[in-house]
Amino acid sequence: MSGSSSSNPAANPDRFDQPLDLTVHSLPGPRELEEAQRTTRGRFKMFVVMLICAAPVIASYFTYYVLRPEGRRNFGELIEPQRPVPALTADTLEGQPVPLAQLKGQWLLVVVGGGACNAQCENHLYLQRQMREALGKDKDRVDRVWLVDDAAPVRPELKPALAQATVLRLPREQLARWLQPAAGGTIDQHLYVVDPMGHWMMRFPAGLDREGAAQAKRDLERLLRASAGWDKAGRTP
Repeated sequence: MSGSSSSNPAANPDRFDQPLDLTVHSLPGPRELEEAQRTTRGRFKMFVVMLICAAPVIASYFTYYVLRPEGRRNFGELIEPQRPVPALTADTLEGQPVPLAQLKGQWLLVVVGGGACNAQCENHLYLQRQMREALGKDKDRVDRVWLVDDAAPVRPELKPALAQATVLRLPREQLARWLQPAAGGTIDQHLYVVDPMGHWMMRFPAGLDREGAAQAKRDLERLLRASAGWDKAGRTP
């Protein structure tokens, strides 16, 4: 029959004499396998250590943001997503450069205002000081920060009240990369809360008065309680 010889192996004996086209891959040796396993174990251990270190922080924020009791309302506005401190350099009043990241390691209660410090600025500095003092034994976990957003000199009569505060000068256009006002407002109308990792995470309403400061203090107290497991007094290096 036509085509029968092509389908009969016996009719084409030379077909079995052709070499097979195979690619041979070398297998990893014992040393290579041991190194790969050691690398995998090392990465897993590093991941576990990082997870253990981050667990208290994650737990405290989960408690504050997710497991909040029903009916509880924050006076301050939570910033989501939180904004990390940018890589900016500020100046002390004496003109010494200070990386803004050096503020990390403490809770910060931040006031923004010009060096001339108008009535609103003075009120914010006063409420900032009173709120911190009212925290009692936890006050050492909070630093007062005044960010001067222009080149105007600070009035000498203000300096005694700033003895325990951090005062840094940073242009407003640079500061806007980190802190921002509510819609339609200006950056100097609010007090801001920054966590010890340098994240801006809360903004208190504009026009803060003594009654509002009492509510703001309660927000601070809740934040400090939620972070008590991992944040201690004093700036960690």
